[in-house]
Amino acid sequence: MRPSSAIKNENVDLEKQVNKLNKFLMLDKSIKLFLTVLVLGNIFQAKAQEEDRLPFDQGREYILADVKVIGKISYNEQTVVTFAGLEKGQKIVVPGEQLSTAIKKLWKLGLFNEIDTYVNRIEGDSIYIDMQISELPKLSEVKIQGVKKSKIEGLIKDNSLTKGKIVNENLLTTTKNYIENKYKKDGFYNTKVSINTIPDTTAGNEVKMVVNIDKGDKVKVSRITFSGNEKFSDGKLRAAMKNTKKKVPGRFWKGSKFINEKYKEDLASIVSKYKEKGYRDARVTSDSVTFDKKKNTVAIDLKIDEGNKYYFGNIKFLGNSIYSDQGLQSILGIKRGDVYNGVLLQKRIADKTKPDGDDITNQYQNNGYLFSSINAVEVRTVNDTIDFEIRVQEGPLVYFNKINVVGNDKTNDKVIYRELRTRPGQKYSKEELVRTIRELGQLGFFDPEALEPKLDPDPSAGTVDITYSVVEKGSSQIELQGGYGGGGFIGTLGLSFNNFSIKNIFNKEAYTPLPMGDGQKLSLRLQGSTYFQTYSLSFSEPWLGGRKPVQFTGSVSHSKQFLYSGSNNVDRDRSFNITSLSFGIAKRLNVPDDYFTLSQGVSFQYYDLNNYNTGLFTFGDGSSRNLAYTVGLSRNSKGINPIFPTFGSEFSITGKFTLPYSLFNGTDYGNLQNRADYQTYDADGNLVIVNGATVPDQAKIDQKKFDWLEYYKIKLKADWYTKIYGKFVLRSLGEFGFLGAYNNERGLVPFERFFLGGDGLANYSLDGREVIQLRGYPNQSLSSADGGTVYNKFSLELRYPITLKGAASIYALTFVEGGASYDNFKDYNPFQLQRSAGVGLRVFMPAFGLLGIDFGHGFDPVPGETQKSGWQTHFIIGQQF
Repeated sequence: MRPSSAIKNENVDLEKQVNKLNKFLMLDKSIKLFLTVLVLGNIFQAKAQEEDRLPFDQGREYILADVKVIGKISYNEQTVVTFAGLEKGQKIVVPGEQLSTAIKKLWKLGLFNEIDTYVNRIEGDSIYIDMQISELPKLSEVKIQGVKKSKIEGLIKDNSLTKGKIVNENLLTTTKNYIENKYKKDGFYNTKVSINTIPDTTAGNEVKMVVNIDKGDKVKVSRITFSGNEKFSDGKLRAAMKNTKKKVPGRFWKGSKFINEKYKEDLASIVSKYKEKGYRDARVTSDSVTFDKKKNTVAIDLKIDEGNKYYFGNIKFLGNSIYSDQGLQSILGIKRGDVYNGVLLQKRIADKTKPDGDDITNQYQNNGYLFSSINAVEVRTVNDTIDFEIRVQEGPLVYFNKINVVGNDKTNDKVIYRELRTRPGQKYSKEELVRTIRELGQLGFFDPEALEPKLDPDPSAGTVDITYSVVEKGSSQIELQGGYGGGGFIGTLGLSFNNFSIKNIFNKEAYTPLPMGDGQKLSLRLQGSTYFQTYSLSFSEPWLGGRKPVQFTGSVSHSKQFLYSGSNNVDRDRSFNITSLSFGIAKRLNVPDDYFTLSQGVSFQYYDLNNYNTGLFTFGDGSSRNLAYTVGLSRNSKGINPIFPTFGSEFSITGKFTLPYSLFNGTDYGNLQNRADYQTYDADGNLVIVNGATVPDQAKIDQKKFDWLEYYKIKLKADWYTKIYGKFVLRSLGEFGFLGAYNNERGLVPFERFFLGGDGLANYSLDGREVIQLRGYPNQSLSSADGGTVYNKFSLELRYPITLKGAASIYALTFVEGGASYDNFKDYNPFQLQRSAGVGLRVFMPAFGLLGIDFGHGFDPVPGETQKSGWQTHFIIGQQF
């Protein structure tokens, strides 16, 4: 076959070739002769090839007979031809638009680095085309150097550097720019990134990518100076710059680093600082940033023009027909004569920092006016007084139209839709939109950080469609652990299915691997050691009947504990068993608002003692029964992420009550010790008399007293979350508990008592006690041996999120707290506390729940000791409250 004829013209220019010979005139004659012969030989060979090529008429129309793809490619030949848009039998002009378009289409795929087309042969009106294609290499492996190993996976994921990825110039450039910008934002202003690709000899058309990162040192701020400022000191202006701080030895909570974007934000913060105090015209007239390359620092010099102080004058509302001037003025909260505050004015009109803020814009948007706009306009300035017009464009009423949810692969639609507060036909409400996001986040089935509604408004129809995009996360948890506590090995197996579907429990097809999706919770927990075992099963249905938010809970448990006297000495002939059964109902209220929940429950515990004498129980053989009614009122507005709330609060008051048996059982509890059937007898059956008086049998008396437990128990809890700066969140907590008796002659029960101190985990005492966390002290060390009947606790916890991704949420914390336990109310002193402080870390993984570690320092002695508690380490399993 004769050589193929290229479509592009490649004529040999004889004149240019001869001119090239002239450059060699100064060379040696033999060299000139050799080169001349060589060049002329090439010219004649090219001419011969020119004469031997296939002749075709340029611009002539042909019928495409066939397209052959040549070159080393991994794609099917017909697939490439199809993407190119070429078909056998079609009419094409050579060269022409059809072939140019085909090449463009293939280039747009981003899969190739070379595409050429050639004429293979011509038979009459038919033309055969060859497409010479060179495929871009694919990624086989990525190696990142210059950063910590823990950061490598994140960089690979952020840049989608997966195996098989097409490696082109765009990928190399975007990867380089992303990494450099990422570290520049963290203060590494001199970051340099170089990327090399190396052919992978073990594979086909694949390459290895090597990314070298040189972060350099952080660019720090050596000084920040101000000039022209009289109303504010340099220190106050530096404090207004939240992100740009000069180097100060010993300051660990806020490092010094220079990031240009953050620096520009801080310049605006300085102006806002002045505007808050009336200086409307304040501005930064010049800012100088001098880089010291040798010291890797910058020096910042700012010149301030403060201007004059202003006051608010008349404020007039225009365009408002839905709300009166007085109603809008009450929200604005600014009156004539107040010091001008531009920042406050903007927040009262539209607070961008709070999606549910109490401002005029939200007043309209919460009542259907999605397209409303409110603007404050200065209309007149006289001396130091500024008059304003608040111009309102109300727009039409808007109604919710289509409401969709996407992304729920496991959770059934009904579980989500029943939580939505935005329903078709209702007036648009931004408040209900924000609340819906909170409710979806509180479910615990989705990544709360990824919840994002998409609004699609139609102004002409006065409607808005909303699509809630959710990302499922693992909602089931497993607890499998072993540890050493209370002198023995403790093993635990816990299974919690937080999105269970009990109706499908007998449906084999629903097991993937378990029936899920109905929002129910099923928990099974087994725990045991050499001296105790406990088994529990609980179930929760958040929407009993499926129509109203009425939660039903039920649980059953059994525990068996043998007498433990230390040194691994366990007496299995002496035991204490507890069997428990409980049911409860919790109903969401609408008054005072729909954050309130009223809960009620009935519980029964059967305590069975078999020769189990301890300090807490004065009778070692016998049984007690505990039938109690619990009622609680709570308000929970925490949001959005239940693992890391950033705002809101939770308040609760609960009361647990038994029947007042002493009112109707006819027993004189004050005279039990004088009754003959409650006296002490010796081995011969004789009545024991000391100093002329009979000796009561206290075990028998206490068995009678505690046959059916009689008590009431009151608990209070207040929990706040406040975002104080950036990502820092302050948690403030206060707790109080009191155990009382109806009948003082009958006395307080030995169960249901409070034990304060340590990690808050009851890992070795199963006698019905309630344990309360107070870090910095050994477990349950701040209560007496029999437990307290009164306690209080106060805690401040500063939290900072490290990552809140769906796969794992991690946050660090530091805390100060104090609390105390009292044997009776007359000893209660809320200001006499055992104090502690420390740091900790929490890790939440959907499969394992919340894990953590705290290092707490107790500043006071444990009761009965003289030395302060000092440092204690606490391991946290499960959320602590």
